[in-house]
Amino acid sequence: MAEQDLIKLYSQRILALASDIPRAERLAAPGFSVRRRAPLCGSTVTVDLDLDAEGRIADFGQDVRACALGQASAALLAEHVIGCDRAAIQRLRDQLRAMLRDGGPVPGAPFDGYEVLVPARDYRNRHDSIMLAIEATLEAMDQAARAA
Repeated sequence: MAEQDLIKLYSQRILALASDIPRAERLAAPGFSVRRRAPLCGSTVTVDLDLDAEGRIADFGQDVRACALGQASAALLAEHVIGCDRAAIQRLRDQLRAMLRDGGPVPGAPFDGYEVLVPARDYRNRHDSIMLAIEATLEAMDQAARAA
């Protein structure tokens, strides 16, 4: 990877997100918890969440051990995750995956901040890290559905 490519990929905005991840602490007594790992790079994310009676995320915490791109993605998720139902998180996952893999549009509001990760399209080896927090959140919501 050329130095100029790295500069473009790790923009100031990505680094700012990575250095200030909201909800970056585990919940004391989560209803559901999932740890996911990206085998290629070794990034890991643990997501804790509680759901309200309608199946929306009421509380959320995370422990993120990932590259700057994975950290930025986790930060963007955490900014808007409270109040989301499974359909909203799945829509984010599908839209982000399409943006990264197929050159699709940026995810819709409130997750349009993922635009900052458009340069990562060209770095497929980083996609799993970017998707970790979202995938862990979906898996935790699936655990909740099975427990209901």
